[in-house]
Amino acid sequence: MRADARENRDHLLTAAGTAITEQGVDVSLRDIARRAGVGLATLLRHFPTREALLDALLRTSFDDLTAKAGELETSNSPEDALVSWLRDCVAWTTEYRGVTVLMAAAIEDAESALHASCVTLRAAGARLLARAQAAGAARSDIDGTDLFALIAALAWLGDQPSFAPRADHVFEVVASAVLTRAGSGDAEQGTPPPSAP
Repeated sequence: MRADARENRDHLLTAAGTAITEQGVDVSLRDIARRAGVGLATLLRHFPTREALLDALLRTSFDDLTAKAGELETSNSPEDALVSWLRDCVAWTTEYRGVTVLMAAAIEDAESALHASCVTLRAAGARLLARAQAAGAARSDIDGTDLFALIAALAWLGDQPSFAPRADHVFEVVASAVLTRAGSGDAEQGTPPPSAP
């Protein structure tokens, strides 16, 4: 790809990232093009479908989260690695509003441009979970699919203005429910629930 074409593509991805952060994954392609200062046809030349745009935008984040799981697997205790990775995933999915719906659909659709990245990400979380389970640090009755569902549920919670103030507290509750060791890692350093209004 020519340097100017790559620069244009990167500019479009930056505009798309900002738009999705502000408006969610359903933001119109026309709005993204306008934000980037180009016509819709230019956007469609680089990304012929919404899914192609989202795949290009999200794949780097998926890859980063997958790599982070690998790093945590070798550098942290099993329970700390699992909770740290969960926290990073929830923070990322909360930043890109509505992305969990796309991820859940992509996991089930082998034809989706996002399928491979989502499957790889789920597998990375499943490995961290299995490692914690093998160490007796996580409950044995959940699997990678359950972990993926918990991330989606926590991300949804963070998206809701009325629940957002409680999101950190609920994360700690969920993390401590996944873990089996009392006093393990991040889960015990919970934040107290905010006062009810």
